[in-house]
Amino acid sequence: MARRTVLFTPGDRPDRCRTAPATGADTVVFDLEDAVAPTDADAAREAVSDLLSDPTFDPVNAEVAVRVGRSPAADLDALVDVSSRLDAVMVPKATAERVATVSEMLAARDLSVPILALIETATGVLDAREVAAAAAVDALCFGAEDLAADLGATRTGAGTEVLYARQRVVVAARAGGVDAVDTVHTDLDDDSGLRESSEFAATLGYDGKMVIHPDQLTVVVEGFAPDPERVAWARQVLDADEAAEGGVFEVDGEMIDAPLLAQAERILDRADGWE
Repeated sequence: MARRTVLFTPGDRPDRCRTAPATGADTVVFDLEDAVAPTDADAAREAVSDLLSDPTFDPVNAEVAVRVGRSPAADLDALVDVSSRLDAVMVPKATAERVATVSEMLAARDLSVPILALIETATGVLDAREVAAAAAVDALCFGAEDLAADLGATRTGAGTEVLYARQRVVVAARAGGVDAVDTVHTDLDDDSGLRESSEFAATLGYDGKMVIHPDQLTVVVEGFAPDPERVAWARQVLDADEAAEGGVFEVDGEMIDAPLLAQAERILDRADGWE
């Protein structure tokens, strides 16, 4: 499934969680971590469990995930009886060790759901290849804000302080054959910045972006949408490849080799998934 937009909703706000799938997000994440105060953790677990056990709750076509918090064992215990309504678990501050621990917890509870690994620490960035290769992991998500805090870096508009990590995460995801989801854009009033960030993430190879408000969804989808000219070029390349029957060929004066052919195939795969 496409994970173009991954929307976070506080777990202790069941009203928002119930309506989150109707926003059109590809994935909705009921958050038991950062969005919930430690004193409200029990209430948030109960609220998420109650919602997922409610037969009237309709996730439409959205993937439903829960981000575990400070006590992952307790969070997963609350999800055992509603596992049929759960599509994935997000692991924050993911490292190879943390992912292995949560994988064991899932297995011990017979919870057969994939992990969305949120890479947002220095150790997580260095472990990204190993995390992506873990059997339970289905996506790497990049968290720039927590990473900057872990590094002691200063966040800037250009984002150069986290660019290496942003690139490493998407490279690791591709090497592991899993999805890559880019970091949130925290300024809710900055649509132009969100669009620019989305477009840049797409050029890096990311599949989508995490968002913190439904109003950001349309901008992200538009920012990640394949460029029509690139799609037209890709169709030309594949048509010419078919006509050449495996021989050497050119498109608009450009010699097409295996890497360019693979690029054209990826562009069309992305375009098909966007429709």
